[in-house]
Amino acid sequence: MIEIRDLSKRPALDRVGFTARPGRVTGFLGPNGAGKSTTLRLLLGLDRPSGGTALLNGRRYRDLRHPLRTVGALLDGAGPVPERRAVDHLTWIAQSNRIPRRRVGEVLDLAGLTAVARTRVRRYSLGMGQRLGIAAALLGDPAILVLDEPVNGLDPDGIRWVRELLRDSAAAGRTVLVSSHLMAETAETADDLVVIARGRVVAAGPLAEVTAGHRSLEAAFFALTGR
Repeated sequence: MIEIRDLSKRPALDRVGFTARPGRVTGFLGPNGAGKSTTLRLLLGLDRPSGGTALLNGRRYRDLRHPLRTVGALLDGAGPVPERRAVDHLTWIAQSNRIPRRRVGEVLDLAGLTAVARTRVRRYSLGMGQRLGIAAALLGDPAILVLDEPVNGLDPDGIRWVRELLRDSAAAGRTVLVSSHLMAETAETADDLVVIARGRVVAAGPLAEVTAGHRSLEAAFFALTGR
């Protein structure tokens, strides 16, 4: 479970609070500059809050004994060393986190990258880089997934793969939090929604509840965020 309680980071966030539960895909939506990335960085221990807490299965990220076995994350802009081969990148992560090496081959296969595992990352397309980032997030077989714009750069086959991955992960009992700008895709995959605007949560709850009275998720989003 992910629990965000009165999380603040001046001036970007003001007492943000929501819960993402196991067995469900939670879509995290908001305009540019609304505070989504700041929230995710605070959750993953990359920044310190000015108030409140962000918990992963009841603990702060910095207190997790084996972080990658608890939470796997893909953050926009994060990536491997361009000159490193994909298999070496994942092997280094596995070794540094005491993850069995067999997982490297498993996640490469899951991400559809086995054939290019020994290709240097600088030669990867944007979509291949996204697949590698998701493979890294899955490496520790974590109970929680936090993915920022996971379909960015993917072709239709890749988008379908991510959609199935999110649904299968939730069905297996994982907590899945996905930040996205794509309303139609979020409507296809999310069970619950959290909508943030101007550093505050303006709506949170099941998809049907948040979109009630609106013709689509997009219409609900614009109404809630004042766009």
